[in-house]
Amino acid sequence: MTSLAGHPGYGQTVAKIILFGEHSVVYGHPAVAMPLQSLKMTAEVEPSDGPGTLAGLGWSGPLDKAPARFSSIIRAAEVASAFAGHAGAHLHITTDAGFPAERGLGSSAAAAGAVIRAVLDAFDAPATPDEIFTLTQQAERVAHGRPSGLDAVATSADGPVHFRGGVVTELDVSPDAWIVIADSGIQGSTRETVGHVRARYEADPDSVGAVLARLGDITDEVIALLHERDTPAIGRRATEAHRLLASLGVSNDRLDILVNAALSAGALGAKLTGGGRGGCVIAFADSEESAHRIEHAFVTAGAAGTWVHAPEPGSLAGEVAR
Repeated sequence: MTSLAGHPGYGQTVAKIILFGEHSVVYGHPAVAMPLQSLKMTAEVEPSDGPGTLAGLGWSGPLDKAPARFSSIIRAAEVASAFAGHAGAHLHITTDAGFPAERGLGSSAAAAGAVIRAVLDAFDAPATPDEIFTLTQQAERVAHGRPSGLDAVATSADGPVHFRGGVVTELDVSPDAWIVIADSGIQGSTRETVGHVRARYEADPDSVGAVLARLGDITDEVIALLHERDTPAIGRRATEAHRLLASLGVSNDRLDILVNAALSAGALGAKLTGGGRGGCVIAFADSEESAHRIEHAFVTAGAAGTWVHAPEPGSLAGEVAR
C-alpha cells in the first residue's frame, strides 16, 4: 500500500568506461571517462507503509536483509529520503541494469544515482546536479571508502568527462571512433588493484612513479588528439597505456588475450578499462565494419559479453554512421 507521502518515482543513469587514466588518477594525474548512453541503469521507488524491499541486480527481499554488496543502494535511499524531508521512509526499490556489476562500468555509482533520482522524484524534491552528486558520493563512500567522484559524474553525464585533482569537467569533444567493449567475465576489484599499485609505488617510487607519470601524459595527449580527431593516434596511446598498466601488475592473462585479439582483428588500439585483473577491455575501431569484426574476435577469444558504442552524432564517424 502506498503511503500518503509520495508516489512512484523513477530514476535513470548509464554505464561508464574510463578511456584513459585509471590508477594514475589516484596520484594526481588526469583521467578521461565516457558515459555509455546505450547501457542504462534504471530504478523505480514506491513509498510504502510496510517494510522496505529491494529487487534487482540478482537479489530480491527485505531491504534490511540485503547482502553487503547493496550497501551503497541502501545508503542512497537513506540520504535521498532525508534530503527530500522524509528520513526513514519505507521504500520498495526495484532496479534494472543493462550491464553487469563489478566490471569497471560504474555499476555501483549508477545504481546509487538512479535510486537517488527515483527517491527525489517520488517525493517531488528538486535537486541541483551538485546536490545529486553530493548525495551519490555519500552513498559511494559505503562501497569504496574514498571515491574520486569520477563515476558519480560520468554515469550521469552527456559526454566524456575530464577529472584531475578532484575537479571534474565535461569535455566538448567525443572520440571519433567506434568503441567495442568486451566483458572478461571476471569480477574486478578496484580496491585490491589500487592497493597493489600503492604497494608497488611505496617499494619503488622512482620506477613506478615514472610509469604513472607517463600514463598521465598519455591522457593529456589524448585530450589534444580528441580535438584534432586523430583517432589512429588515440588508438596507439590506448595500446601503450595497456602495456604500462600491465607492467604495474593490474592486467591478467584474460585481459591480455582480449587486447591481443582486438589488435589482431584490426583495432586501432585496445586496453583494459577500470581497476583491472578482471572487468572489461575496450578497443577503438575506425568503421562499423571493423567494430563488428573486433566484436567477433572478442567473442572468439572468450569474452562473456560485448557491446559496440557508435560515435556520437556530430563526429566525423558519427556523421558517416547516420
